[in-house]
Amino acid sequence: MENGNGKKWGFRADNDIDSAGITIRGILNDLMNSRNQEDERPTIPLGHGDPSAFPCFRTSQIAEDAIVDSLRSAKFNGYSPTVGMLPARRSIADYLSRGLPYKLSPDDVFLTVGCTQAIEIAMMVFARSGANILLPRPGFPYYEACAGFRNLEYRHFDLLPDKGWEVDLEAVEALADENTVGMVIINPGNPCGSVYTYEHLKKIAGTAKKLGILVIADEVYGHLTFASKPFVPMGVFGSIVPVLTLGSMSKRWIVPGWRLGWLATSDPNGILKETKVVESIISCINISGDPVTFIQAAIPQIIEKTADDFFNKVISILRESAEIMYDQLKDIDCVTCPHKPEGSMFVMVKLNSTLMEDINDDMEFCFKLATEESLIILPGTVLGMKNWLRITFAIDPTSLQHGLLRLKAFCLRHAKK
Repeated sequence: MENGNGKKWGFRADNDIDSAGITIRGILNDLMNSRNQEDERPTIPLGHGDPSAFPCFRTSQIAEDAIVDSLRSAKFNGYSPTVGMLPARRSIADYLSRGLPYKLSPDDVFLTVGCTQAIEIAMMVFARSGANILLPRPGFPYYEACAGFRNLEYRHFDLLPDKGWEVDLEAVEALADENTVGMVIINPGNPCGSVYTYEHLKKIAGTAKKLGILVIADEVYGHLTFASKPFVPMGVFGSIVPVLTLGSMSKRWIVPGWRLGWLATSDPNGILKETKVVESIISCINISGDPVTFIQAAIPQIIEKTADDFFNKVISILRESAEIMYDQLKDIDCVTCPHKPEGSMFVMVKLNSTLMEDINDDMEFCFKLATEESLIILPGTVLGMKNWLRITFAIDPTSLQHGLLRLKAFCLRHAKK
């Protein structure tokens, strides 16, 4: 197209962005737009990862007061150091050290704009020419998007539903080659609701050491466990293999909009410094945006003063909702839940579309469900798992029960006669 002066415009959009973009938000927006506007029932969001809209999941009074105190002090209206403010980094280092056999220092912690920026930096640091990284399937598609933008090849290893969504370590070994830089694990699991045992995490560390790669441990749902397995941080095995731990305030404190995350090096042997990975992380942070300063300043008070009662209440609600979901899904013929959720806020269920009259796959299922029932569920195709569904139970139990009744009614209506 010419600009009117006989010259073509010298710019155009990068079409690759459309194919590498973040698909969860895009699909959820499309599903919301497909609702019947004449349906007066409230929309029930079982596809999201943000429970903050529900009063039962309100963050702690301590956290709110800490933010107000920080803001009103007028001491934190300027820029922060690019790696983050020292008191916040020290507080997070102490917080992460509670579950480790060694102590992290503030220099091991880098503050980020939510966990998503931590993911971006992790992908950026290792995107040298010809490198590849191993990602879980199903997983969180932001990793694929960030790797794709950086021309970092990604290869998928499967998680095994019949083994509690454990990592297929044989597949990891088969996928890796001399250009593999690392593998990503998400524990507690998004989207599977899984919680890995100490023994399985140790096997992951041993496999990574054998292959000469590091482990990127996404622990944004850390400590959100409600079954028999406790949360074990991957950094416990930092003496076996270098670990980059990614996390945030978002889920445990129910404040995803505050956008405060971190990237921490769990590496007592100093391998990440020796290979200049730490130096590269700092370089990436120096050309990135910073978390909001007054929120950084509130972190020590939030971490140190939040009482266990707050965390226990959140866990109790998640446990109740997970029980409701698992029990009621058993009564819906076209879906199967292979593993009862033990942590995080999600569960993956298998869709049997052959039992349905006019629905061919998970995408069609979810769009018709949104239109007919004002019920939003995420299709598994978005996560690399066609004919699966990701359902969140991080809403109030009453709304969850109503949503599952709508799901059952929809499946009965579309069942083959």
